[in-house]
Amino acid sequence: MAVCIAVIAKENYPLYIRSVPTQNKLKFHYTVHTSLDVVEEKVSTVGKSLGDQRELYLGLLYPTEDYKMFRKLHNSFTDVMCNPFHNPGDPIQSKAFDGIVSGMMVQTG
Repeated sequence: MAVCIAVIAKENYPLYIRSVPTQNKLKFHYTVHTSLDVVEEKVSTVGKSLGDQRELYLGLLYPTEDYKMFRKLHNSFTDVMCNPFHNPGDPIQSKAFDGIVSGMMVQTG
């Protein structure tokens, strides 16, 4: 189960962030934005040294056994993006997507 899920736009800003438990919400937002800075830094150095392309590899970002969970998330994200009423680049405000994410989150109680 996940404790934080973020969807990032191709322009490197968050479209959707959800975390559980809520008392660590600020910590997870900080982690997501810090990760975006790392990606931005990696991408910006590509133009400076074209000979060292292998530095773009960030490593495996999730365990392979969680593939099914991420596939479910990706399919739900695809459904949101294919909605003719959704403007690409706007924050995700879909109840169906939120329901899928809620089902993937760690349940506290």
